[in-house]
Amino acid sequence: MASIFSKIVNGEIPSYRVAEDEKYFAFLDINPLAEGHTLVIPKQEVDYLFNLDQETLSGLVLFAQRVAKAIESVIPCKRIGVAVLGLEVPHAHIHLIPINSESDIDFHKPKLKLNPEQLDAIAQKIATKFE
Repeated sequence: MASIFSKIVNGEIPSYRVAEDEKYFAFLDINPLAEGHTLVIPKQEVDYLFNLDQETLSGLVLFAQRVAKAIESVIPCKRIGVAVLGLEVPHAHIHLIPINSESDIDFHKPKLKLNPEQLDAIAQKIATKFE
């Protein structure tokens, strides 16, 4: 059965797309820790990040770098925090989270409540800066 992320890639479930190419996809987390919290995934469905082949893994990291630069160009922050948890969805993914302190990347914190219009506006701003 396809993961929720594969369904997003296939357009079966809507998302707030930030960036995409032939192998990778980036979209806003709908339960973000911060505005601009983005998930970066390979389109190929593999459960665990470190089970990706070397070419796909290195390509994912390079794609994530480009997404992170786009995020930080439109979301005020000191850094883009990176987290790889991989337990909640069986599809390899990287969290990119705008942070100003280490405590900003605490997944136990309450998530932001953003409406669809806010999420759409953030995704569009980031997408325009993706190179």
